[in-house]
Amino acid sequence: MHESMKVAILGGGKGGTILLDLLTQLPGVDVVGIADKDPAAPGLKRARSLNIPVTEHATDLIANHDVNLLIDVTGDPGLPPLIAAHKGPRVEVLGGAAARLLWNLVQHESALQAQIFQAEKLAGIGSFAAGIAHDINNPLQLILGLAETIAEETDLPLIHEFAADIIQAVKRTTATCRDLTRYARRVSADEFVEIDLNAKLDEALKIARYATRLQDLTVVRDYGEKVILQARPEEMLHAFVNLIVNAVQAMDEKGTLTLTTRRDNTQAVVTIQDTGRGIPPEMLGRLFEPFFTTKPPGEGTGLGLYNVKSIVEQHFGKILVDSVTGKGTTFRLVFSRAR
Repeated sequence: MHESMKVAILGGGKGGTILLDLLTQLPGVDVVGIADKDPAAPGLKRARSLNIPVTEHATDLIANHDVNLLIDVTGDPGLPPLIAAHKGPRVEVLGGAAARLLWNLVQHESALQAQIFQAEKLAGIGSFAAGIAHDINNPLQLILGLAETIAEETDLPLIHEFAADIIQAVKRTTATCRDLTRYARRVSADEFVEIDLNAKLDEALKIARYATRLQDLTVVRDYGEKVILQARPEEMLHAFVNLIVNAVQAMDEKGTLTLTTRRDNTQAVVTIQDTGRGIPPEMLGRLFEPFFTTKPPGEGTGLGLYNVKSIVEQHFGKILVDSVTGKGTTFRLVFSRAR
């Protein structure tokens, strides 16, 4: 069995942060540390959340003889001589033009992933139209009826009561528009913050109801204790919405949807289970392939589960699926760095 490649990153700016996230997901690569003169550098902050050693002194990493590869993304002209003077004889260095090329490749790959993610999300929002129309039309009809009544009403206390009802109806409509606008927007790809997985599942359920009819379903929330995860909140929300919508559609909007969370030390498990038609065994191995879909033509992009898998893996997790034809499907998302 080959030993892992031990990599040290010099530079904790935007380039170092993205490299850190990329390299920590690659099998066979062990990031042993990251250095930056600025203790508040985003790369150092991100590394701390991943329990990766950080230092403000580049020589600490340069002189580390366990390192196989040093990646210099500082752009500091004074660093190459320092590296040459202190690095071990078998340590390779990626810097200068080579580091810039790597940075450009990583940026390009990151931009492509963001475009695929956004395109699939916007395509999915098209299926929300009926739910949005229902949630906006009902308050509008109420407002119209109350306004017509007020136009002929002379009882001032009653007018005030009707006005209060109109205000509440407008607030409900505004909340609907706000939720969907926030969900649809393009977000920065490097915003990792602490999120509560239980609360994020509830938020996803709220969004998913625009795409599906939940009133004919039994929804079971079996949440464990509060689970905190360092994550990109909008990406995690999108993954949960995608899985919930798929589950409801697999049940033809009738059945039981079960959402479960559990925490075991630093590991968190999120389970989304349905009692739907299930997935044929011959299709299970292809579920996460891009452009593969089990839905009829015109009803799916084939990018939903591909994006979900990418999001989960970018958060140092894995996604497992178990399905029995005619009985239902269970998706398990396992995150190893929760608290």
